Amino acid sequence: MTTMAVFIAIGVLGSSFLWFPTGIAKAYPVQHAVNVVAAVTLGPIPAVIIAFVTGLIRNLVGLGSLLAFPGGMIGALLAGYLYRFTMKNSLAAIGEVVGTGIIASLVSVPYANLLMGTSYGVFFFIPSFLVSTCTGAVIGLLILSRVQDTDLIKKQLYQS
Repeated sequence: MTTMAVFIAIGVLGSSFLWFPTGIAKAYPVQHAVNVVAAVTLGPIPAVIIAFVTGLIRNLVGLGSLLAFPGGMIGALLAGYLYRFTMKNSLAAIGEVVGTGIIASLVSVPYANLLMGTSYGVFFFIPSFLVSTCTGAVIGLLILSRVQDTDLIKKQLYQS
């Protein structure tokens, strides 16, 4: 739980320092980097919980939008499961990109219509989600390449 709390803190603090607008959505690459690293180190369900709590805190303090929920959670889930089945960091990053950039974009169309009152089409969400998640997935891969031999990674591999 402590590791999850640290990931949440990194996601929230990183979102206040590193973000850029991409249409209706804001790109928060730190969240996607956290998703990739959490998916590899902790697994899919903790990664989804981290994405949810990070999105909740960001919304409560005014740093995010409601699109943080489908964007973060779906990508984290797919990244976690792809890593669990293949044990490859690159596929965790691809899972984050596909989960957030494609699947969450599709989910966001009716979600944004119902909860945010916007009627944007799917082609409005895909580019902005892809920019954010590709940037974050690359950052996540770079972090994992630097920490792959640490105790945190080794412990998680033996517990899986």
